[in-house]
Amino acid sequence: MTAIPESAQQRAIASLAALYTLRMLGLFMVLPVLMLDGLTLKDATPQLLGLAMGVYGLTQALLQIPAGALSDRIGRKPVIVVGLLIFAAGSLIAAHADSVYGLIIGRALQGGGAIASAIMALVTDLTNEQSRMKAMAFIGASIGLSFSVALVLGPWLSSIGGLSLIFTLTGVLALGGIAVTLLLIPSPPKTHHRDSVAVLSEVRLQLANGSLWPLNIGVFVLHALMVAIFVAIPLQLTRLDLPAEQHSYLYLPVLLLAFALMVPLIIIAEKRRQMKNVVLIAATLILIALLLMTQAATLWQWAGLMLIYFLGFNLMEASLPSWLSKIAPAGAKGSAMGIYSSMQFLGAFAGGSIGGWALSYWGASSVFAIFAAAVLLWGLLMVATPPPRHLTSVRLALLQPLTQYQHRALLALSGVAELTELPEEQAVYLKVTASEFDQELAQAITHTTGESYGSQR
Repeated sequence: MTAIPESAQQRAIASLAALYTLRMLGLFMVLPVLMLDGLTLKDATPQLLGLAMGVYGLTQALLQIPAGALSDRIGRKPVIVVGLLIFAAGSLIAAHADSVYGLIIGRALQGGGAIASAIMALVTDLTNEQSRMKAMAFIGASIGLSFSVALVLGPWLSSIGGLSLIFTLTGVLALGGIAVTLLLIPSPPKTHHRDSVAVLSEVRLQLANGSLWPLNIGVFVLHALMVAIFVAIPLQLTRLDLPAEQHSYLYLPVLLLAFALMVPLIIIAEKRRQMKNVVLIAATLILIALLLMTQAATLWQWAGLMLIYFLGFNLMEASLPSWLSKIAPAGAKGSAMGIYSSMQFLGAFAGGSIGGWALSYWGASSVFAIFAAAVLLWGLLMVATPPPRHLTSVRLALLQPLTQYQHRALLALSGVAELTELPEEQAVYLKVTASEFDQELAQAITHTTGESYGSQR
């Protein structure tokens, strides 16, 4: 792979983060207001509105892995541009919907714009090892920022123009994402990198990998709960005489404080290798918040419980993909992450559907109780799950297949835990302990001075 100038890498990172922000902002803005504003639509019920809130996750889950694999064949940018056009079309259909069924169709089409895997592959294509970790962190921060901004911006936009304005703006943001893709993001050379994109044959193997399923189930529950929370909570806040346009005043300080409290715990999880304990703490916080939400009766109680919930949510959202990256087999991280992302979006679909159904028949307290039970069961599963080894994925380019001597020599290197050679890709993938691994020595063994790739995400 031809070296990309540092300035071009920095521009690519900023552009990709902007692209992610534009898309996720549009998806998230509707969360705090759909259950309130959607009641004005023809045929609307809490159950159907819950389906409308989560149905984007179903189409996203179904298309996530195929879209990533397609980007390996025809290029990243075509997949991203087409995905954003589909997303924009869904947004405009939702903006002009006069019934809940039109809203459901629009949201389902939004999910059809499944571009996340293509974007993450583009990050790998456009950065070297030293810049890639910064790029992932920067994009992760942009997603978190867009979530926080969306929860504050959504109620304000709703007070001006309702759901129609939010979905119209979402469509405009998607078109802005196309402009960013075509005008600002460099076009990389065509590459194959199994740490960034799912490979269909490998996906089948990782579906049978039992060590990954506690994390896949975890992200399913986490995102089901995220959508279900916004099925139930906005209605509770309005019943306590907090107008919908003022919900932002509650969300903003809660989100900011939760983020600030999360940072030291994430540092402990990574630097002191306490990831399992931090994840269990997060699950406990979420469980406590949900159980107490069944009895909350004042705005101050809701503010405190939402703080506890978002602290736990943020911890899990940051920790689970990092854990998955550490335990995914060498050369299989892209496929493992593809399954993980699909389970995440399936969770969003389940959360909206189950949350709306429970709200319709048993009320808001049942939503919190059902998902408290799910979190408890998953937490018990995680207690029995071994903590992750803190390993890093490394890819070395090969000029020719490894000899038996080279294979043994690489495995004998200090810090090397796994090795997978892919002659058709002219690459070898390693799982290593970063503090012990000598990359220059590994390159000397493989007789290559080409680019090496690594990541701890």
